[in-house]
Amino acid sequence: MLRSRRRNADVSISLTPMIDVMTVLLAVFMVTTPMMTNGIDLDLPNAGTTVLTGTDHAMQISVDKSGQYYIGTVLMPLNDVVERAVAMRSENPKLTIVINGDRHADYGAVMAVMGKLKTAGFERIGLRTKLEN
Repeated sequence: MLRSRRRNADVSISLTPMIDVMTVLLAVFMVTTPMMTNGIDLDLPNAGTTVLTGTDHAMQISVDKSGQYYIGTVLMPLNDVVERAVAMRSENPKLTIVINGDRHADYGAVMAVMGKLKTAGFERIGLRTKLEN
């Protein structure tokens, strides 16, 4: 009786393509992550020796010196800012809002966004400042 001979196939896995892909992904995330956390350029007011900074679970809303509202670098009207915050809260009930108001921003513009967010049911709202020198 003849038996068929099997070839011993080389079943090793080459890790080189996987390492190449992971290196590219690492480089992409290292470049894009700082852009995701930075918003528009603001001159934050000084306020004492401790500052409120954003956390990973915080939504950053910026008010520039002309009173325009931004989430990240995206300019949007006040009502759209509140709608976006409410939508994000449905995904993360512990969402914290950090308002970055420019030093020369109209006080009413900063308080308007804070008031609308309070009316929408947000309780974790803070104002971001920088350290006094």
